[in-house]
Amino acid sequence: MTKTLPIALAATLSMTGAAAAQDTFTISWWGFNGDKLQANLVDPFQEMCGCEVIFETGNNADRLNKLIARGGTDVDVIFLTDSFSQLGIEAGIFQEIDRAQIPNIEKLYEIGQAPQGPYGPAYTVGRVGIVYDTAEVEPLTSWDDLWREDLESAVTLPGITTTAGPMIVVKAGDHAGTDAYEDADPAFAALEELAVNSVKNYQTGSEMINLVSTGEAHVAVAQDFALGRLTAAVPTMVWADLEDGDIATLNTVNIPVGSENVELAHQFINFLLSTEIQTIQAQQGVDAPINAEVELTEEEAAGWTYGQAQIDSLQRMQYEEMNAAKTEWIDRWAEVFGL
Repeated sequence: MTKTLPIALAATLSMTGAAAAQDTFTISWWGFNGDKLQANLVDPFQEMCGCEVIFETGNNADRLNKLIARGGTDVDVIFLTDSFSQLGIEAGIFQEIDRAQIPNIEKLYEIGQAPQGPYGPAYTVGRVGIVYDTAEVEPLTSWDDLWREDLESAVTLPGITTTAGPMIVVKAGDHAGTDAYEDADPAFAALEELAVNSVKNYQTGSEMINLVSTGEAHVAVAQDFALGRLTAAVPTMVWADLEDGDIATLNTVNIPVGSENVELAHQFINFLLSTEIQTIQAQQGVDAPINAEVELTEEEAAGWTYGQAQIDSLQRMQYEEMNAAKTEWIDRWAEVFGL
């Protein structure tokens, strides 16, 4: 495993005098995997830029709302899931990036290069799919299988305010043969049918894992980052191979309009996307690589959304339309599930 940055990578990050003169560089992110991120990203970047990296941590909604309230100031780069970065774009608090300053963007799978137009790229890719207990239920091979009669009171769904919750409305529309954005009525009629199979809506990954580990649920709609903890709790849990594909989830990095270190922000993003850093992060279990040059062993790739074939099989959500519909969907979801 790589312990230090290669000389070639360090050379790509030589800072200009103006960039090196900055005192502080502020990153807004979740704060997970703090020790590894400190070693892999923060320490080497501080050494290269001659600046002090400081942090704003919290969940997507809290950090985005703070940034909006400040008019996009006091943060130099912000890490968000793509559904929340779309809200930031709509709020006008992100600036368009200069791709000429981020040459490593060209190394990314196409899905990550410009996921939201001229704004920030994705730095990792994940997926939402179905997991099930092979000891308790027959294999699920499509999203429609969530409605199977043999799964009564066996399924746990993400709550509507979670990342994956609104995706269930879209999938219910597909099950009903309609576009949930254009006509939500058939989608919610399908959700009423699905409610028979739903034992409980979960709000966090830990709650979902608890429902499965206690046997209250044998099937869950989940994000792939939870798979390791799920299988540790219930070894017979597997990720379903869905013929209609999993749903892509992208984590993006953007530069707010009020960044005082724009040049340095571009250099940081380029650093984050480099083949070396993407490899280290994947090998250490931090983030799945979205840089197509990254090569992992089968063991290192286990659990990650990795490789061209898997990337090409993913579906993308239309977050602009989803965000516009979400308020109505939240109310209607509550009516169906009694929340």
